[in-house]
Amino acid sequence: MNILVIRFSALGDVAIAAIAIESILKSNPDVNIWFLSKPFHKPLFNKNPRFHFIESDLKKNHKGIIGLKKLTTEILEKTKIDAVIDLHDVLRTKVIRRLLNNKVPEIYCFNKGRKKKKNMLEGKTPFKKLPHSVSRYLSCFNELGLNCELQTGPWLTTNKNQEIISNKKQIGIAPFAAHKSKEWGIKKIRSLISELKNVEIFLFGGGQNEIKQLVKISTQFSNCTLVAGNYSFKEELEIIAGLDLMISMDSANMHLATLVGTKVISIWGPTHHFLGFGPLMNENLIVEIDRKEMPTRPCSIYGKVTTSKQKKCAANSMINISVNTVVAKIKSVIN
Repeated sequence: MNILVIRFSALGDVAIAAIAIESILKSNPDVNIWFLSKPFHKPLFNKNPRFHFIESDLKKNHKGIIGLKKLTTEILEKTKIDAVIDLHDVLRTKVIRRLLNNKVPEIYCFNKGRKKKKNMLEGKTPFKKLPHSVSRYLSCFNELGLNCELQTGPWLTTNKNQEIISNKKQIGIAPFAAHKSKEWGIKKIRSLISELKNVEIFLFGGGQNEIKQLVKISTQFSNCTLVAGNYSFKEELEIIAGLDLMISMDSANMHLATLVGTKVISIWGPTHHFLGFGPLMNENLIVEIDRKEMPTRPCSIYGKVTTSKQKKCAANSMINISVNTVVAKIKSVIN
């Protein structure tokens, strides 16, 4: 069976999709996956004769309806597609599904569970743990009668970067997130690093503004190595795979560490892992203010805060997480 799977972004979501796809391939030897995404995401997947990465060019060759029509034609010319699974469900993927509607026998779409998340956030339903995104992804494959058991990690096999091998413990720190409300703050990151003696620290981020902030930290502390801006994405994954521990916000780096089998401490403020985005297999390493102490959490589903009430909730949820709490959690892992 040839299955076309679609997920264009974001990085963390594609990393979760990679976990689901690796599980499907291991459990179903007769399945071939054709994965449609942005070229940047290719290193997230293992080389496998039954896995085929289709690169999209959404800004040029595959831009707009005409470009997407060209893209679907190119896909159908490559192979016979038996089923389509849309793990994104945005305008572009809706168009692709429509274009393939009479050309592919089965088409399924990922259920984001937005209503349940919104009702929980607003207190309309009891606050309880919802299915993880990887479970929602796997349920789409279940529609095809496949074995959808989640395999044990690591789900991405990558060579550990030989340049950074050391006798010291090595910790990655990723201080940033898509929404600033989900960031613990550079001041606390500096305080944390000052407490981490006799360990090597690797700083992760993206974008010029983030890199500028990380450059300042790396020059202040001699045990810090700046990864952001100095390595390719594939090399970053190799570095993460070699770490003893990653420290991340509720962001893509949390999922990247999980993908390669590195333990990750995740710091949560306005968002909550019960809404389905938690660090798979690392929930015991979550640092957060308990809802018993702060019942207004979560303040947001994804981290976007607009009202004064949300902003206050988000700020307090991060401010009240102490450096000592994170240090204690780190010591419980690396000592």
